[in-house]
Amino acid sequence: MTRAGAYRDVFLLPGAARVFLPALVGRLSFAMVTLALLFAVQSSTGSFALAGAATGAFGLANVLASPYRARLVDRRGQRVILRALVVAYAIGLCALAALTATPDAGGWAVVLLAAATGLFPPPLGAAMRVVWGRICPTPALRIRAYSVDAVCEELLFTTGPLLAAGIITIWSAPAALLLTAGVAIVGTVGMTSSTASLAQPTVTVAPPVHARPLRQRSFFAVLVALLGVGVVLGVVEVAAPAFADSLGSVGLAGVLLAAFATGSAFGGLLYGHRDWSGPLSRRLIALGLGMALFCALLALAPSVVFVGFGLAAVGFFLAPSLITGYLLADSLTGPEVRTEAASWINTAVNTGAALAAAGAGLAVDTSSTTAAFLLGAGGALACLTAAAPILVKRGFPAPSPARSGEPASLLRQTPEGDHHPIGHNGDHEPPDDDTDTGRGVVREGSLRPGREQSQNDPRCRDPEPGRIHDPRLPGLDL
Repeated sequence: MTRAGAYRDVFLLPGAARVFLPALVGRLSFAMVTLALLFAVQSSTGSFALAGAATGAFGLANVLASPYRARLVDRRGQRVILRALVVAYAIGLCALAALTATPDAGGWAVVLLAAATGLFPPPLGAAMRVVWGRICPTPALRIRAYSVDAVCEELLFTTGPLLAAGIITIWSAPAALLLTAGVAIVGTVGMTSSTASLAQPTVTVAPPVHARPLRQRSFFAVLVALLGVGVVLGVVEVAAPAFADSLGSVGLAGVLLAAFATGSAFGGLLYGHRDWSGPLSRRLIALGLGMALFCALLALAPSVVFVGFGLAAVGFFLAPSLITGYLLADSLTGPEVRTEAASWINTAVNTGAALAAAGAGLAVDTSSTTAAFLLGAGGALACLTAAAPILVKRGFPAPSPARSGEPASLLRQTPEGDHHPIGHNGDHEPPDDDTDTGRGVVREGSLRPGREQSQNDPRCRDPEPGRIHDPRLPGLDL
């Protein structure tokens, strides 16, 4: 392993800071909304059960709708769809703030409104990762960009709840909801007005069904592995506070979760600071096994200090696992479905976390935190075992230098199935404007004025019309 270079190289990319900083501002909204909504409903109704139902409905709707929102972004472009979504999202949050500002917020009506609002959060994280994939000229730089993104996201979800709690304490929970809406609007508008976002090409015709991420067996295996990563995450978020409560110190829960987040941030920084050898698919399995192993060791924790360091060790593998998942999404899917693919990565992790949180809560109530940690380790191991036959036993070819060094937007697929940069290593000229490539029509006007048309072609040709695309292609770094 060698040093991959300084993280400052990421921010020296043309337009990187201009698109990334507002995206972070917008994503801060998602770190604030859960706590703001929970206490807004509770303060109005006096019921934590109803507040929990509202936040659960919001989260469930968000997870279920996320891939479909991302698909719209792929089809219609970031500027149009992200702005439309943030308007609907902000309207929902403002309506929730108005409803909960009065005593007795209408019972289950607030739950339904929360669920409706959860359908519209703009997928800023997935959209930003697509931009990273396009503007980073080399795989090493793309890994560093994803590492910066993952670490910043960890920091957002550490500071977001603190900011929301401060607003709730100083003013009120409905005020925190209004601030959450405002932050989302400012960040989304700022991101989508950047050159890097405006230059993102769109596909004007839906890609064929077989080109969608879930239709690709290898990508589905990646999601199964990440489901296991989510299982460990969900168990930690329940079992760590429960362990603190068993010691009679609720405040200790924040310290333990901070140790987990710190481990994840450190792991993400280290992961992006080096070049790693070996296929991405096997790396994902190894990282998942590391999480499962340390989660199992937490069941043997003799002291709170051991638990703290153990949680940091578990977290050390979290950000690298997510980064590897995003890299695999880039490698296994075409640019016309890449936002959707990144969204499915998040959905897999969130689904695993939600299911595991429920199971861990039951394990704590009926047994102990030891059982909860063992549940997390066992669940993760089961998911990784299910994914291993595809991700490890079958393996994937090593990367080709030409493929690895090209931005995703400049790749096309030859009739033989290899991916080549346009104008390199291929005998075929790029298709004419408005040519139907089988993955949708990419028109000359899809790019914003000022963008050179030599870079407007994210189109990929299928090997044969109607043939199912095999993602295990020569030259892919999986």
